[in-house]
Amino acid sequence: MSRYTQARKAAVVMAATTALLVTGIPVIAQAATADAPTAVAAQQTSRAQLIASATQQTSTLAQTLGLGSEEKLVTKDVVQDANGARHLRYERTYAGLPVLGGDLIVHQDATGATQGVTKATEASLTGVNTTPKLAAPAAQSAALAAESGSSLENAPRLVVWAADGSPRLAWETVVSSTESDGTPSKLHVVTDATSGQVILKFEGVKTGTGKGVFVGNVTIGTTQSGSSYQMKDGTRGGMYTTNLNHGTTGTGTLYTKSSDSWGDGTVANSESAAVDAHFGVSATWDYYKNTFGRNGIRNDGAGAYSRVHYGQNYVNAFWDDECFCMTYGDGDGNTHPLTELDVAGHEMSHGVTSATANLTYSGESGGLNEATSDIFGTMVEFYANIPTDNPDYLIGELININGDGTPLRYMDKPSKDGGSADYWSSTVGNKDVHYSSGVANHFFYLLSEGSGAKVINGVSYNSPTQGNITVTGIGRDKAAAIWYKALTTYMTSNTNYAAARTATEKAATDLYGAGSAELLAVGTAWAGVNVGTVPQNPGGVTVTSPGNQSTKVGTAVNLSIKANGGTAPLTYSATGLPAGLSINASTGLITGTPTTIGTSNVTVTAKDSANKTGTASFTWAVTDGSSTCTPAQLLGNAGFETGTAAPWTASSGVVDSSSSQAAHGGTWKAWMNGYGSTHTDTLSQTVTIPANCKASLSFYLHVDTAETGTTVYDKLAVTVNGTALKTYSNVDKATGYQLRTFDLSAYAGQTVTLKFTGTEDSSLQTSFVIDDTSITTS
Repeated sequence: MSRYTQARKAAVVMAATTALLVTGIPVIAQAATADAPTAVAAQQTSRAQLIASATQQTSTLAQTLGLGSEEKLVTKDVVQDANGARHLRYERTYAGLPVLGGDLIVHQDATGATQGVTKATEASLTGVNTTPKLAAPAAQSAALAAESGSSLENAPRLVVWAADGSPRLAWETVVSSTESDGTPSKLHVVTDATSGQVILKFEGVKTGTGKGVFVGNVTIGTTQSGSSYQMKDGTRGGMYTTNLNHGTTGTGTLYTKSSDSWGDGTVANSESAAVDAHFGVSATWDYYKNTFGRNGIRNDGAGAYSRVHYGQNYVNAFWDDECFCMTYGDGDGNTHPLTELDVAGHEMSHGVTSATANLTYSGESGGLNEATSDIFGTMVEFYANIPTDNPDYLIGELININGDGTPLRYMDKPSKDGGSADYWSSTVGNKDVHYSSGVANHFFYLLSEGSGAKVINGVSYNSPTQGNITVTGIGRDKAAAIWYKALTTYMTSNTNYAAARTATEKAATDLYGAGSAELLAVGTAWAGVNVGTVPQNPGGVTVTSPGNQSTKVGTAVNLSIKANGGTAPLTYSATGLPAGLSINASTGLITGTPTTIGTSNVTVTAKDSANKTGTASFTWAVTDGSSTCTPAQLLGNAGFETGTAAPWTASSGVVDSSSSQAAHGGTWKAWMNGYGSTHTDTLSQTVTIPANCKASLSFYLHVDTAETGTTVYDKLAVTVNGTALKTYSNVDKATGYQLRTFDLSAYAGQTVTLKFTGTEDSSLQTSFVIDDTSITTS
C-alpha cells in the first residue's frame, strides 16, 4: 500500500508548522510585506520546520540520552549544515524548573541518526530536591545585598543550578542598578535555595543617503510614510533607529523627517550618530546574512533597533536582550558618540551569542562571549570596507575612549591595553570579561594572520606566542567560519577555553576535513595562546581503536578497522594478530578463523600516500569456548510497542501505529520510506554481544511497492558496525511479512550497532516495514 502518509505525515507536520508560524514566529505571517520578502519568508518557513522537527523529537531524545523522567528538553535552535547534518540545541527543565547550565546540543547526520551530543554539564539531575528551604523573600534580600544600591528588576524564580557540576535548587533574581560610568546593570544573582549563599552573579547587559560621524557618506535603508521618511529599514527585518535625547529609559523617538537625507557628519547634528548606528546595523545584518545565511540576530527575520544619545556624557555602548536593542552614548562632553562600525557589530553579535551558545557572562565563558563580539565586530568592519573606517584588528580605534588616540583593545597583542590577557592561565577567568577575552581575541588574530611582525591595510602588528610557537594564518574568512560554526553548533553556556579549543577543532574538521591544514592551524593557534599543545601528528593519520577483542577458537572473525586523515589512499597492516587472522591492506578489514587459544597484543597501522602513519593497539583473546553463555534477547523495544523509538534511534515518523500498514504483532512497527519521493529513513540500536556467545539477528520484513519490473529503485540496507548483511529492494516485494535471519556470532565480545537504512527515489513508493526484531544469544 502506498504510504499516502506522505500526505498523512505531511499533514501532521504542516499542522504543527502552521501553528508555530502563527504563534511562535509571527514574522513569517508577514511574508507579503516589505519587511519580510518572499525569499526571507521561505527561508524562515524552512527554519520553522527544522525547529518543529526538533521539538517532535524531544521525548525520544530525552530517553535516548538517559535523562530522568522529570527532565524535559525545550527546543532553542537548529542549525543545518550544507551536507544535511543537523545540530539541535535544547534547553532543559527539571520538574518544570529551568536548568541553568543544562543546555545541550544533539548532533545528527543527514539521515536523522544521532552522532553525538555536546552537554554544558555531564552531571545527573536525578534526586534534586525541588522544595526550597529558603523562601523567595530571603533570596531577594540576598540578591539586593549582593549588589549595593540595586533595586528589584525581576522577582526570584526557582531554578535548578547545574553549571558548576553540582546540581541543586536555587533562586535566580534580577536586580537593576547603574554602573559608575552610567551603564545600566541587570545583574542576575543565583542563590542557593537551601543555604542562601550566592552561587554566581552575571550581567544581563553586555557592554561593549546620510552622513555619519564615522561612516561618512553612505546609503541607509529608510521607509517612506506618507509625506515623511522614517529611519526604518524594511528590507532588514524592520530595524529602526531612535533618539533618546539624553534620556536613559524608554524606546526613544523614531527619526523622521520630510526629506530622505540625514545628518551632516558633525556631532552637533543628532542625525549623524543615528546614521552611524543605522548603517552599523545594516552592515552587521548583511555580513551575517551573506556570509553564513543567518537571517537577523535571532535568525528569525526580526530586526533589532538602535537607541542613540543615551544619557549625559555616557562613554559606552551596550546590548540588552530584553529590549533586543543596541544603545550608544555620546561620550565625554556629549561630543564623542560611540557609534563606530565595529562597536555596532560587537553589540549586535552579543545578540547572536545569546540566541545560540548563550555563553554565561562570567568567568572564562564570559571572556569567550566578549571575544565573540570583538571577532565579529572586526569581521563586520572588514566586510563593510568603508574608506572612513579602515578595517583592522583594533577595537574601537576611532571613538578615542581613552582620550589619547589609542584603541580600546588590540587583537594581535591584547596586553597592550594594560589589562587584557595574551595567554590562558588558571586565573584568567577571574579577570573582567573584557580582559579575559584577550585569550580568544589573540587566538583569532593568530589563526587569521599568523604570528610575528606584519603590516595589514597600513596597520603594523607584531603578535607574540607562548613559547615562541610559529603560527601560520589561514585567513580571516576561514577563521571566522570556524568560530561561527563552533559557536552555533558546539559551544554551550558553560564553554571554557579548553572546551572552546575542542569546539573549534570539531568545527574545522566539519568544514575542512580531518588532517586538514585548517585543523592543524586551529590547534597550533590555541597552543600559541597556551590552551593545550601543538598537535602531535599534524596532517597525519588517526586510527580508531576497536577496543579489546575476545573470540572463540574456530569462530569466523569480521572486524573493520577505521582510520581517517592523511592523504588518500591508506594502506593497512597489522602485527600480533592471532593465528588464522589477516588484515586487508586496502580496506582494513580483519577476517579469518582463529586457530590457537591465547591472548595477543595487536597493533594496526594505517599509512597514507605521503608515508605518514597512525596506529592503534589492543588485545585479542582467543578462548576455548568452554564457558557457558546465558541465552538472552539483547534488543530493547524489539516490537516497538512502547509507541516511541527508544532505545532505537530513528528518523522522525518511522515508529508507527497507523492501519495503512499492519504490524506483524501488536499495534506498532517500524515503517521506513513509502513516500513516493526522494527520502531516507534510518533505524539503529547499539548492543553488546557477550564473549563466548553465539548470536543471531532476526526480524520480520514486509516490502510493499508501487514499482514494477525487476529494476532496483528503492533500497533497504541492513548493516552491523557498517558492514552490510543484506540489501533489500522493491524487487523483493511480497505479500505479508517474511522472517529474515543472520548469524552474528563473529561479533561475540563486541559492541555492535545494528542499522537499517531505507532510501527511496523520486517517484513511486516502496515501503519497508520491520517488526518483531531480536538479537538472541545462545
